[in-house]
Amino acid sequence: MEKIKKICVLKAVRKICMCLSLAVMVGLCCVSANNATTGSGEGLVEIVSGDAAVAEELQLYAQSAVLMDARSGRVLYAKNAEEVMAMASTTKIMTCILALENGNLEDQVTVSAYAAGMPKVKLYLREGEQYKLKDLLYSLMLESHNDSAVAIAEHIGGSVEAFAKMMNEKAIELGCESTYFITPNGLDSVNNENGLFHSTTATELARIMAYCVNESPQKEAFIQITQTSEYSFTNNKGRSYSCNNHNALLTMMDGVVSGKTGFTNKAGYCYVGAVKQDDRLFTVALLACGWPNNKSYKWADCKTLFNYGFDTYHYQEIWEEQQFDSVPVTGGIPKENDPYHRAYVKLQLGVEEKPIQVLMKDTDMVEIHCKIPEIMEAPVKAGEKVGSVIYTLNGKVIKEDPVVTGNDVEKQSGIWFFQYIFRRYAL
Repeated sequence: MEKIKKICVLKAVRKICMCLSLAVMVGLCCVSANNATTGSGEGLVEIVSGDAAVAEELQLYAQSAVLMDARSGRVLYAKNAEEVMAMASTTKIMTCILALENGNLEDQVTVSAYAAGMPKVKLYLREGEQYKLKDLLYSLMLESHNDSAVAIAEHIGGSVEAFAKMMNEKAIELGCESTYFITPNGLDSVNNENGLFHSTTATELARIMAYCVNESPQKEAFIQITQTSEYSFTNNKGRSYSCNNHNALLTMMDGVVSGKTGFTNKAGYCYVGAVKQDDRLFTVALLACGWPNNKSYKWADCKTLFNYGFDTYHYQEIWEEQQFDSVPVTGGIPKENDPYHRAYVKLQLGVEEKPIQVLMKDTDMVEIHCKIPEIMEAPVKAGEKVGSVIYTLNGKVIKEDPVVTGNDVEKQSGIWFFQYIFRRYAL
């Protein structure tokens, strides 16, 4: 009888286990199905949010494009922004800024046979003629003359190859590691030794323009040249020239600071420019923005990008008063009047506390993080950096203020400890 009872109990346990197993399996299937649905949904949201959604909305002609905040270097809009592409005569912004930074506008430039032999578009320089560097820079930036570019490069660098090295060194200095210069005029070219071609990315081209109009010590001279609508000059032989600016955006929009067009068969129509409105300064770069007969595409894209920037991004004042608790110092000598006989150090900002201006759109998020130690070890000197207040914009650091110690804390010694015991207990 007892054996039968045991068998019945075992059968019942088995049934219960089977039911529980079935329930667990069903539950796991449901959870897996829910997770799969949720994961797919989140992935879809991520794909269509942010710049991807904007890219669909703006519908640009350019194969590669960037809108950049020229003051911070932050990319505000991007389309295939890191794709390495030919850049045509937008190259000449680098040629111009290097000539301004390394030459003298009154320098006399002697034309070589090589410079005179450049293809159209050209000023038709003649070997042996002399021109002021200033005049050739207007020829370079207004009419985009290829022979003027080579004459400038040879004068500043000694040779085209040496000047190209200067261009590439400057690009690296500006953080443009995907840009590679071979010519000073932007004509399509390939280096047979390393296989690299004359190229950049939209992000880096916009970055170079930002440097030219906002950071370079010669930014005012650069802007003055590129904003000029007409310019006339004569060479040492008395030949006269007149140049007209091909940057049509100057008359299409208010606040245009600078710009340079470009075209080659490989690059297509290209453009790099800068526009300022109120305290906002944007640069834009367009690569492969159509081929003949689509010369006007770049102007449509420029207006679309700049209007998007001005309509969407505005400066906002960010500020949060910082107050820090005193931090205990192990092994430190406490103040005489401290009731707990413990050593503390006060903390304070190491810079003047003031609001910062951040260019933001409505969906951007600024966060302020404070990193300070919970405890310190003696000795401590006043003015030591021990932490920081970090401002982030959409997770990226935009500002970091140091947190420093406000007072000294000396380290306990054997003599001090003896005197402390004596004063506290013996007296």
